[in-house]
Amino acid sequence: MSDALKSTIDPRDFGRVAVLYGGKSAEREVSLKSGGMVLQALQAAGVDAFGIDVGDDLLQRLLDEKIDRAFIILHGRGGEDGTMQGLLEVAGIPYTGSGVLASALAMDKLRTKRVWLSLGLPTPNYAALTSEADCRDAAENLGFPLIVKPAHEGSSIGMAKVENLEALLAAWKDAARYDSQVLVEQWISGPEFTVATLRGHVLPAIRLGTPHTFYDYNAKYLASDTQYQIPCGLTPEKERELQDLTARACDALGIQGWGRTDVMQDAEGRFWLLEVNTAPGMTDHSLVPMAARAAGLDFQQLVLAILADSLEARR
Repeated sequence: MSDALKSTIDPRDFGRVAVLYGGKSAEREVSLKSGGMVLQALQAAGVDAFGIDVGDDLLQRLLDEKIDRAFIILHGRGGEDGTMQGLLEVAGIPYTGSGVLASALAMDKLRTKRVWLSLGLPTPNYAALTSEADCRDAAENLGFPLIVKPAHEGSSIGMAKVENLEALLAAWKDAARYDSQVLVEQWISGPEFTVATLRGHVLPAIRLGTPHTFYDYNAKYLASDTQYQIPCGLTPEKERELQDLTARACDALGIQGWGRTDVMQDAEGRFWLLEVNTAPGMTDHSLVPMAARAAGLDFQQLVLAILADSLEARR
């Protein structure tokens, strides 16, 4: 698989590349780490790359700097939700990853689920929470345990597993600090997998293990006891089933370039789609670089492959 994924473009042909990172979202710190690693790898490969910590002066920077293309490594709102993609479209600057619609859809967990369900793709039963009455209805209709999520956040920010109505009400209020739209889902008991896609190829799946209640922010970025199993331990048939489901889930949203899909497996072996990340983390704890290594790509080859898609897909 590695030869099909590697970029054959001379790094000098990318022109002047702006790595967009940082930003103002709750995932700023992770984005700064991801952006620093991406920038270092691009420069080491011979790409004329520079970084922009996205702030209030971004529009002026885009106007002042000579930019041939942008590597978007912003996480969360303002970078992963279609707004940055729209700005770059208007400015005529090619960029990495998915376009405006796919980025906006994937960032909205509620609408992502509605798209998947409309196509018959499996995703846990859910409800939207905007009031205490919604919480009571969800408790009655979905049962416990449940997991509460802000609808437009990533990195597990604002998420909580709840076992009763009192905990659900508290978790809804906490999640509402991050987002006016809050999602609650049925809890799926079983292993969690994450599957990366790159330039139309599905990379080897990773099974996640953590002593935490779930794969939360600490487990993702800080903990040293998180386990990453690759090969993932599934039979070849089940892994192909998982990869096929991931490809269909991404195609339903219009995902382009690269991304990472999170999936649960229940006690009966059925897979359940959770969400798609259109600009996943690229830190030393991140999952896409691990999957790429399993497919035969080192970190530098991975960032060049992502960047190559911005040239080839949008000519």
